[in-house]
Amino acid sequence: MLLVPMEQDLHNLKDDMIAFIEGHGMKRFQGYVKDELPSVPWSAEENQPDGWKDFVELAKASGVHFVTMSHTSLDAEDVDFLVERLEDLSYLTEEDLEEARWLKNFVGKVGHVQLGFPCQGVMFLYEVSTEWYENFERLESTADEFDGILLDEDDSEEEED
Repeated sequence: MLLVPMEQDLHNLKDDMIAFIEGHGMKRFQGYVKDELPSVPWSAEENQPDGWKDFVELAKASGVHFVTMSHTSLDAEDVDFLVERLEDLSYLTEEDLEEARWLKNFVGKVGHVQLGFPCQGVMFLYEVSTEWYENFERLESTADEFDGILLDEDDSEEEED
């Protein structure tokens, strides 16, 4: 996944993508392609921030009439919920907790955009994320892992009864 180090909000990039896709006479299907589907990620080079244009042109050259598009904005409720969950983790560092609180600065901003197109049973994907969004995902995964540990312990206690 390509990280955009300078941009803190991908809203303008998302708008540019929409205009470019429509300018090529293609349609957009609002949908997120999950990891479970067979897919090929686009290998974007950091020194080519407009590589997504090549991706859209490849989609058109492949004969598809639409691309999937998804974007993720950060909600205040998501940040608050994440902070609450992380506060319950005893092994979490104070630095990680401060980083989660710091995410409130990005509420309402677009942190992730995914483009995709189907070709011969495989989804080809282009994804771009901001650094803060990657940190949000990492902290969310940490909280999910801890929740899973709690669920596993509860399950094993029920099995003993």
